[in-house]
Amino acid sequence: MGEVDITALAGVSFSIEKGEFVIVAGASGAGKSTILNILGGMDTLSSGEIIVDNNLISNYSEKELISYRRFDIGFVFQFYNLVQNLTALENVELATQICKNPLNPAEILKAVGLEGRKDNFPAQLSGGEQQRVAIARALAKNPKLLLCDEPTGALDYNTGKSILKLLQDTCKKYNMTVVIITHNLALTPMGDKVIKVKNGMIESVTLNDNPLPVERIEW
Repeated sequence: MGEVDITALAGVSFSIEKGEFVIVAGASGAGKSTILNILGGMDTLSSGEIIVDNNLISNYSEKELISYRRFDIGFVFQFYNLVQNLTALENVELATQICKNPLNPAEILKAVGLEGRKDNFPAQLSGGEQQRVAIARALAKNPKLLLCDEPTGALDYNTGKSILKLLQDTCKKYNMTVVIITHNLALTPMGDKVIKVKNGMIESVTLNDNPLPVERIEW
């Protein structure tokens, strides 16, 4: 049999402004993570353009994409991917060693509520605390884009809410552009912008004039 082309995304077009808190929502397999991977420079386009901060990322070479991921993007995933033999502080410091203008690791850990846990190893931290370290690690890079793929997927309800509040507060405090991928449509009221994805296409793009704090959302 010959090669078969599978189209993951088609006709996708949207814009995100600096400092926006964006929810990309849709069912499993809709294409959400592909969008995040393209924004983050991990997947490349077969056609079309992606522009970040007036730079045509879709034309970047592999070497340029490595620099883009290293300097401009912060990633937060469902699983924390911490280095087990490093403390919380050392995990955050590790990320700052490859950045141009990093933030202070100890100050970022304090900002995410882990000042008293900075010398603990991942195995000594709860799931919520480990995710806070992962968020601090991403924030310490001082990225242009903070991309979060189902960041509460491995957490219980209350811990997940606290992580979403941290991300929402971070967006406001640092005027950072935050994009959250989720299958949970109940989270859409908290976004400044909501992009719904279905079958590899954009179903709708909605602006929330009055986004809700996550404390007021139940699911």
